[in-house]
Amino acid sequence: MNIKKASALLDLTPDTIRYYERIGLVPPLKRDKNGVRTFEETDLNWLEFVKCMRQAGLSIEALHDYIQLTVTDDPATIPERK
Repeated sequence: MNIKKASALLDLTPDTIRYYERIGLVPPLKRDKNGVRTFEETDLNWLEFVKCMRQAGLSIEALHDYIQLTVTDDPATIPERK
């Protein structure tokens, strides 16, 4: 799926998706041989999570910190995530 289809499906602008990727709110997206972003189900799930958290009022900074804690896969970060 390309960024146009993903943005329509998620009701996010392509610029927002690019921004979220650039600042690390979603893992780096795969690209095809021409450098075009391709979206898989896991990418769409990440974007949906970020969208929901933003709609709930979580700041970008707080969301970024939370995501960094969760992707480290370190059990010691569990208390900070709660």
